[in-house]
Amino acid sequence: MSRIGLATINVPEGINVSFNNNEVTIKGNKFELSETLKEGFELKIEDNELNVIRPDDTKESKALHGLYRALIQNMITGINTGFTKELELVGVGYRASNQGQKLDLALGFSHNIVIELPEEIKVETVNEKGKNPIIKLSSHDKQLLGMVAAKIRSFRKPEPYKGKGVKFVGEQIRRKAGKSA
Repeated sequence: MSRIGLATINVPEGINVSFNNNEVTIKGNKFELSETLKEGFELKIEDNELNVIRPDDTKESKALHGLYRALIQNMITGINTGFTKELELVGVGYRASNQGQKLDLALGFSHNIVIELPEEIKVETVNEKGKNPIIKLSSHDKQLLGMVAAKIRSFRKPEPYKGKGVKFVGEQIRRKAGKSA
């Protein structure tokens, strides 16, 4: 039994949910997201509540039941309030700047890394003297936001000895002891 899949989703005012041909489309004031469900899954829309109904009780259907419910919930939350992720650059000489949708990173390599971000993601860089540079990413699409944040982090992952690299704000890095004398 999928506890997550059985939970109802509350749809806030101003958000329109439609379901036809196994495709869920959620529209808000500015944005629109859609997801294709596997054959047999249905959506039951009543008043401002939404339920995902699975076709049978196989193991795969139970797993997908919870997945689809979580994806739909994330789409509604993204259109209603949005998601943000913050990345911190820890290291001497590590810098970040942006011009529109281009993010320019100086991460200790011989050249700067320039990334062209998708239109759905808004980027902001904060550089304060005496503090580590911070990259703020925000979007209505949680999956795309996570992929872009992971891509930026992959350029210089935090290393366990000094903790230098690109990390999420609030992330705890497992530290190792260095050479003992």
